[in-house]
Amino acid sequence: MATSGTIGFIVQEVPDAFRERTRLRKWLHRVAQDHGTRIDAVNFVLMHDNGLLYFNQTFLGHDDYTDVITFPVDNNNGVAGDVLMSYDRIKENAVAYHVPAAAELRRVMVHGLLHLLGHKDKTKAQREAMRAMEEKYLARFQRM
Repeated sequence: MATSGTIGFIVQEVPDAFRERTRLRKWLHRVAQDHGTRIDAVNFVLMHDNGLLYFNQTFLGHDDYTDVITFPVDNNNGVAGDVLMSYDRIKENAVAYHVPAAAELRRVMVHGLLHLLGHKDKTKAQREAMRAMEEKYLARFQRM
């Protein structure tokens, strides 16, 4: 497998919730390897709801809050793009799903990476398949 590229963690006006960055990078690289590719350059950007809402309205034409939006970059050297995430949605979802905020952050991160890897979640079947992959990779993180 080719040398691993870069994974960036960017925090915009929210607390730095990225813990165990080395472990996260190793895990995310393995997810890409499972898909027969590598990460070239992926940035995980954590921001407030209103910041993510701006991107949702401006670039996707959606006027609602969401937990994650991905912006892929065409690249022949592997997966590249930005995964924008709402700190507020992650905290709220963690409470709603009775999971630690760090676990919900990882779920949103892998969900975004799966989108960059080409997975969709528009239909019920696609959402179920995406959720199954999320669970599989979250379990792998726990075993690392």
